[in-house]
Amino acid sequence: MIYGINKLFKLLIFSALIIFVASCNTVEEKQAPNLLFVFSDQQTFDMLRCYGNDQIISPNIDQLAKEGLLFTHCISNSPTCTPYRGMLMSGKYALHNGCFTNDRPLIPGHGKKFAEVLWDAGYSTAYVGKWHLQGGDRDRPIEEGPMRYGFDELFYSNNCHVDFRPGKCFYWNEEGEKVYFDEWEVYGQTRQALEYLDGRRDQENPFALFVSWHPPHDWGKIKGEDGKMHYRYGTLDELMDYYNRDSIRVRPGMENTPDLRQMYHGQMSMITGVDIAFGWLMDKLEEIGADKNTLVVFTSDHGDMLEFAGATFPKQYPHDYSLRVPYIMRWPGTIPANQKTGLLFSALDIMPTILGLMNMDIPEGVHGKDLSEPILTGDEDAVDFVPIWSFYKHSFKGVITKDWTYSATKPEQSSPLHSVLFDRNKDPYQLENLFESVAHQVLRDSLWEITASWMKEFEDEFYTSEDLKVWSNEDWDENRTRLPIEVLKSIH
Repeated sequence: MIYGINKLFKLLIFSALIIFVASCNTVEEKQAPNLLFVFSDQQTFDMLRCYGNDQIISPNIDQLAKEGLLFTHCISNSPTCTPYRGMLMSGKYALHNGCFTNDRPLIPGHGKKFAEVLWDAGYSTAYVGKWHLQGGDRDRPIEEGPMRYGFDELFYSNNCHVDFRPGKCFYWNEEGEKVYFDEWEVYGQTRQALEYLDGRRDQENPFALFVSWHPPHDWGKIKGEDGKMHYRYGTLDELMDYYNRDSIRVRPGMENTPDLRQMYHGQMSMITGVDIAFGWLMDKLEEIGADKNTLVVFTSDHGDMLEFAGATFPKQYPHDYSLRVPYIMRWPGTIPANQKTGLLFSALDIMPTILGLMNMDIPEGVHGKDLSEPILTGDEDAVDFVPIWSFYKHSFKGVITKDWTYSATKPEQSSPLHSVLFDRNKDPYQLENLFESVAHQVLRDSLWEITASWMKEFEDEFYTSEDLKVWSNEDWDENRTRLPIEVLKSIH
């Protein structure tokens, strides 16, 4: 009899434990973190106050840094719009995802993309803003289906359009019609994101919202006081009024000319507008009660040289001003608050790392690293180097370590702005290129060996823009099936 009671008691305890564990699992499922991933376009790391530039008015993003983790060395491996976005969504090297230069499509299939993983895990996936992944003609909508790569709940985009003024900026609706904003593009897109977040009140399934703002990207060119053409950055008067152009300081090593101050003035003003819109998003998270359980990221797709070292383009260079970007993460109770990390981190790593932080499976075949553990443990030495490359006219391959920036081109594409060796500690502003220094030959050779190692891993035989001419621009623009690496290997 006593044995029977004990047995019954054990069964009751076991059943209670089963119910308890099941209920705990249910709670955990309900508490899966949301994701808010916000990125501007063409904003270098040094264009925020929290990164040391006391000229910039960016209180909301600065607050994010106080509440989260600021990465001092986040690298856009291939510093151009489409290549960055291809890496973000796939976690793969350019020749393995399709996006080797601007307007080359991200090839669907070939492994799950970022939002496809999230959607399969039960997330509501939404995208608002610049897309630039469809390839070819920019003036067309992105139709529902595989070319949205898993953003299936909400999709508002202009694809890629570089006029942010009220009445000129727009988005494509689900009927394939242009709908024009009556306000600055960033504000109009942010209101769409806010409306989406309002609709998430009391919803049980988590959300993943990506917001992509095109500013502070340039929007054309204008003739300067010097009679030369310069990139254009002007914006709303109300934003320009935040700054006194005559008092603006430019980067070390640059002559502070009226034309350069005009460029800085416009970009800094747009950055303040981006910061205002970011503040709206953060306020909305708090209003709907999602601020404590949302992983928030702010970053940018690449930087802007702003004519540094005589650069004729804003990006596509192996310099920090081209490829080093802000990256800040906040997740209360999980990610350390008010901290900085010198961990080497790159665009390739974003997808696997965020999925790792959210305790989700990472698709096989990604080239980026899951750095969630070093982030959570504070290990700043977990990464020895980050690969960098470009497939434009002066195609370069190289690496960034904590001590050095190195890149090289083939002899026929050589350029002093693309074949570089910078001492990251002694020359933080990259004013002295040591690439031709005889005293640094051994170091240069060792950095080339590291470069060759990642090229081998990614199956890149130092392919350049010339090799990619095996197909016409039109063929690449509309390619939806063949990976560039497959095309190149079939010919070479």
